[in-house]
Amino acid sequence: MALQQHEEQYHSRDALTPALKSAGVTGLAGLFASSVQATLTKRNIGILGTFTHYGSTTITFGAMGGTYEFFRIAAANIREKNDSYNEAIGGFFSGSILGFRARTIPAVLGFGTGLAVIMAAYDYTGGSLAGPARDPNVDEYERKEALRANKRRPIQETLEQLGEGRGIYGPGYEERRRERIKQRYGIDVEKQ
Repeated sequence: MALQQHEEQYHSRDALTPALKSAGVTGLAGLFASSVQATLTKRNIGILGTFTHYGSTTITFGAMGGTYEFFRIAAANIREKNDSYNEAIGGFFSGSILGFRARTIPAVLGFGTGLAVIMAAYDYTGGSLAGPARDPNVDEYERKEALRANKRRPIQETLEQLGEGRGIYGPGYEERRRERIKQRYGIDVEKQ
């Protein structure tokens, strides 16, 4: 089974500039994570503790982002295809950077493979956590009404499966309720 293809004709791109931008953005995210780590320590290590004690976090974040973007675009340029395999290649090299912190080959291969699978699956499934894009030509109200009508069950079927109560009441419920209370407790309940 071939992975998803994004476009028919491939145009090569520069890999270095996006990699540097990505390294800068993820490096800033790493700097934020380092400052959070420094803030949560028990003893006060000062502002420079963000760099001296936890600078490796900043470097790892930056290296992962830059490596991912560089190898993703470089793989696309070499293969002349823009598909999910490029995401997997970029994810593998980026995850390997994270595995280097553990200083073992299984960690390098494991983190690389794990991130490769995650990134390829994310790209293959559409690259969006919000789901597929909605058709702008379809009215949202009509779309939701069609979904409701498609999934709506008859009230009798719901009552048979769940029974009455908890906000689900069938026709004649009040009369049956009055009869039940009269039989069990001997109390006449008036109509409201």
